[in-house]
This record gives sequence, structure tokens and C-alpha cells, in this order.
Amino acid sequence: MKKNIHLVTGCAGFIGFHITEILLKQGFTVIGIDNMNKYYDVKLKSKRLSILKQKNNFKFFKIDICNFSKMLMIFNKYKISKIIHLAAQAGIRYSLINPKKYVQTNINGFFNILELTKRFNVKHLLFASSSSVYGNTNDVPFKENQSTDKPLQIYATTKKSNELMAYCYSNLHNLSITGLRFFTVYGPWGRPDMAIYIFTEKILSNKPVKIFNNGNHSRDFTYITDIVGGILKLL
Repeated sequence: MKKNIHLVTGCAGFIGFHITEILLKQGFTVIGIDNMNKYYDVKLKSKRLSILKQKNNFKFFKIDICNFSKMLMIFNKYKISKIIHLAAQAGIRYSLINPKKYVQTNINGFFNILELTKRFNVKHLLFASSSSVYGNTNDVPFKENQSTDKPLQIYATTKKSNELMAYCYSNLHNLSITGLRFFTVYGPWGRPDMAIYIFTEKILSNKPVKIFNNGNHSRDFTYITDIVGGILKLL
């Protein structure tokens, strides 16, 4: 049984791909898990995955984090030292159409991750929360210690729930858990459902860009290498 293995859930996703690629280049053994869902083009996820599979220190399993028995098999087989949990049902607009999917994946699936972290005494769990947890507030710029009790959609609600669940497990079982509120990440291999990708595609094809609130929005974006750098430092 190999030691000091990192588990990355959602490894074929945008952030998951980049952090996995860096960990592999640094010589870590990485177990990658992804259910390859069809929320956006699976071909993009497959192309990311094909790059990761070129490394001998990478092992991939097509598993849904909601399937506890299959997840348990991974932990029984490998000595997982640290977890970077990025698998989730993403997208705010889709949560208005299919809220049940968010509860299943983001809450039930996250519970499985917490339970396995406890059972197998994982040294450190890092998980993706979201800037959307700040919700209905005019208190800007956002601060980590301000209230996040007014989420505006079910996606944000599930991410807020993850933070509360993590806090509970950390205190009950003395676990090292860190939640990260990502702010609109962009860069190479980015998600095609996100605004910066859609805007760029429209501009390059000379099509009109659809905007909301008469264009009176402003937003912070975070480049992918900054996200990866932050995760590595926390690890």
C-alpha cells in the first residue's frame, strides 16, 4: 500500500485538472475521481483527463461521490494522506432548474467525503466552497468573517451547508479541514458555461453579448494559477 497519496475529486473538471497536473509534476501520487457528468461538454473533460493519464503516478476512477460503497473501496485500497475535494454540481442558473441534483451531489456527496476523512484519519481535507455564499448583502468588499446566512439560490445554500458540515466534523472528530471560497476562476481549459468564456466566444464570432442589469455589474475574477498556488500553499 503506497503512502502519502493525494485524492482529487472532480479531477477532470477545470480546477481539478490544473491542481492534479501540478501535483503530478511535483512527483506526488494522485488518485483522481470524477463522474464525467454531462453538465457541460464531456469531450472537454475527456481531453483534460487524457493529459493526466500520461503520467505514471496518476490513477483514475470514474466514480460518483454519492456512491459511498465505491468510494470506500478506494480508501480501503489506498492510503489517502490528503484530499482536495472539488467534485460538485456547479452552476447557479442550473440550480433553478434541477435543485435536487445539487442536494444529492453537494450535500450527500460531501457527507461521504467527511465520513471517509474521519474513518481513515486523513491528514487534511481541502474543499471548494464558493463566493456565492455571501448572498444577499451590500457589505462589499466581502470578508471571510462576515455573515453568510442569506444565500440567494440552492447552489449557494449547498455550499454554505458544506461549510457548516465541515465545521461540525472538524470539531467533533478533531479533523484538519479547510474550505475555499473561489471567486469566478478563469484561464486555459476553463468551463464553457462561464461568462468570460461565453463573452469571448461571442466577440470572436461577431455576435452580440447578452448582458444583465443594463451592464451595471462588476465582478472579481481569479486566474487559475492563483487558485492552484493557494491550494498548494494550504496543502
